[in-house]
Amino acid sequence: MRVAIYSNLVQLSNNVAERLKAEIEQSDKLELDSLNPEIVISVGGDGTLLSAFHHYADISEQIRLVGIHTGHLGFYTDWRDYEVDELIASLENDNGQSETYPLLDITINYRDGGSADHALALNESTIKQVSGTLTADVYIKDQRFESFRGDGLCISTPSGSTAYNKSVGGAIINPALNALQISEISSINNRVFRTLGSPIIIPPEEWVRIVPEDSGQPVLTCDQQVISGRPIATIEYRIAKQRVAFAQYRHTHFWQRVSNSFIGVQDD
Repeated sequence: MRVAIYSNLVQLSNNVAERLKAEIEQSDKLELDSLNPEIVISVGGDGTLLSAFHHYADISEQIRLVGIHTGHLGFYTDWRDYEVDELIASLENDNGQSETYPLLDITINYRDGGSADHALALNESTIKQVSGTLTADVYIKDQRFESFRGDGLCISTPSGSTAYNKSVGGAIINPALNALQISEISSINNRVFRTLGSPIIIPPEEWVRIVPEDSGQPVLTCDQQVISGRPIATIEYRIAKQRVAFAQYRHTHFWQRVSNSFIGVQDD
């Protein structure tokens, strides 16, 4: 089985990556292949795993991800830095088992009439104004829903609902639900301007289109990445046809991940 290792620059992560490489090179069932892998091992935290996902986005349908946690919070990472031997044994006995999560499909059209951009997000996409207030019309399934004014909007996947979405008051959604979520970032609500003021959950057969005000200069992000600074005409969000796959050797149940990450060990 072909394996790639994607590590951050922290010394502990580098040490774990080197140990992984040494054990894979000694295995008669595994081989290192950073160009055409079947398994991608992320060594670091959730940020490293997001970077690994985007690094291999072009072949995302052929890979499964595995996360080794060497940081403070690892929502996507099932393995700890001291469990390299156990992980290698699981890789050698792999039978293709996986757990899949929904992805966010993003299409960006520009006011200059040039070619559209397309991206996939594992966690979320945000749209914010460079300075001042973001003003944008929000459409759901091509029907105008509201005119938003505020700091910005966060559109997240179910697994990404525990990330930035949670910090702006969005709901946590189990990835078993094939849905996307829109959460407001500091909306303006008064006698003149009015928005729903609550997170909105969109089913897979519907989509969201955001049309920023022509005079605005919003910044658009996809996970940790800033997308082109060209003037944006519209952004369309859908649940992607493809899904991200994690190798399920001992994949932790979603609600156990939530409890471990945000509540901690509880006494019975």
